[in-house]
Amino acid sequence: MEKLLHYIWRHRIFPLAPLFTTDGEPLEVVDAGQPNPHAGPDFFNAKVRIGSTMWAGNVELHLRSSDWRGHGHDTDENYNNVILHVAQEVDCPVAGAGGKLIPQLQLPIPASLQANYEELLQTSDYPRCHKIISALEPFLVHSWLDTLLCEREEARARGILRLLDDYSGDWERVLFVTLARSFGFGLNGDAFEQWARLIPFGRIGKHRDDLFQIEALFLGTAGLLEGADSADDYERKLQREYAYQRHLFSLPEPLPRAAWKYLRLRPQNFPHIRMAEMAWMYSNGKVLLSHLLDCAQSQNAVESLCDLLSATTSDYWLTHTLPGKPVAPRKLNLTKSTRCLLIVNAVVPVLYAYAISHGDDNLKEHLFGILRGMPAEDNRILRVWKECGLGVSSVADSQALIELKTNYCDRSDCLRCSFGYEYLKNKS
Repeated sequence: MEKLLHYIWRHRIFPLAPLFTTDGEPLEVVDAGQPNPHAGPDFFNAKVRIGSTMWAGNVELHLRSSDWRGHGHDTDENYNNVILHVAQEVDCPVAGAGGKLIPQLQLPIPASLQANYEELLQTSDYPRCHKIISALEPFLVHSWLDTLLCEREEARARGILRLLDDYSGDWERVLFVTLARSFGFGLNGDAFEQWARLIPFGRIGKHRDDLFQIEALFLGTAGLLEGADSADDYERKLQREYAYQRHLFSLPEPLPRAAWKYLRLRPQNFPHIRMAEMAWMYSNGKVLLSHLLDCAQSQNAVESLCDLLSATTSDYWLTHTLPGKPVAPRKLNLTKSTRCLLIVNAVVPVLYAYAISHGDDNLKEHLFGILRGMPAEDNRILRVWKECGLGVSSVADSQALIELKTNYCDRSDCLRCSFGYEYLKNKS
């Protein structure tokens, strides 16, 4: 319930009567401060007037004053700059590490607000706040979705920048690993990332003019050329080429074949096919960071990126879904929807991380424009929000709602959510 006390302080849900400290001094909250998600006091840079003195510093909140000592704040110098202690129940004085007493405010949690919050958490409906969604002001909805989209891209960028550190600033290698994970399309995402990390990336450039050699490198490193029940001439050639490369360049141990999943996958999503498409991309020198940057900042960015990501395979895979398993001839091209997924899940995150590392806010705006210019995905999460009356018109909206479900709804973190705030405000 301490979260609810934080919510009350942050949104200044104070009694209508004047506020006083427990010592009887008049208290005015000029600025509640900024929430601190890390270790240390709960709110930074608050401003309160106690009596005739304006204080600037930090604020700590507990359900009971005795929690101050119970949490060891009385001996922690990080709490010496606390100017006010707020508690639902003040049951003892509190002091800093130097022994100086800290003013306290007893702030009750309104019974109606507590009841509404418990109702919100206990409902089995998703989303919990569905009753008020259709009545929300469009400006509030768009503002919150924009914030969620920024949070999602910032989080993805942090992961990519950590990967950049792993590879000593090699953006092309980072792009390859991120793109590979996206080619796994969820079910094989982890395996594709492990595979991409094993690939000696420099070898791709050495074989860029030979699609067959890149295919052998890709499939061999994935462990997909070993233990086959029935090999045909092409697969045997791939096996020999990979064995030659592995011996000559001391390639790492390949992934175990069992790392790859096929259950309920359509043939065009089989790892063999996706790797053959990536091999075609890289043998044609299409997927370079500089090319992506140019497309992302062009006038028709979405179409330019989709054209850049178009890919087929070598002729063998047009008549095979697995090595040695012939099928009727067919066309193999990355569909428009598949290329859009690669843009959303790989291209935009990598370029957003690049924009952060280079302080390029203009590029960030271009990337948000790309997401707003792509039609929304169609999945269960988005259909539920649409049924609640929330319009979803673009990938930007759908990505924001995925962020909302993952990091707010699934964690019952309604008190940090703008929709949750509106629910509690309107119900109260």
